[in-house]
Amino acid sequence: MAKPKFEVSKERRSEMIALVKAYFLKERGEEIGDLGASFVLDFFIEKIAPEFYNQGVIDSQKYVGERLEDLLGILKQ
Repeated sequence: MAKPKFEVSKERRSEMIALVKAYFLKERGEEIGDLGASFVLDFFIEKIAPEFYNQGVIDSQKYVGERLEDLLGILKQ
């Protein structure tokens, strides 16, 4: 199975690049450009985001399963 590719709008990507740049400046005292921040963002999207996505799917499945069990409580006897 191929890994899912996460896509974001151009506007959201620009916002995320700005967040990466701000993080590096605040936390590391380093100024990085748009290209560097874009590479960092691409790394996180490719290597880290799938883990969070998968956990969200697992959590959603658990939540929906619990709600379906609750639904059985309204059965008429």
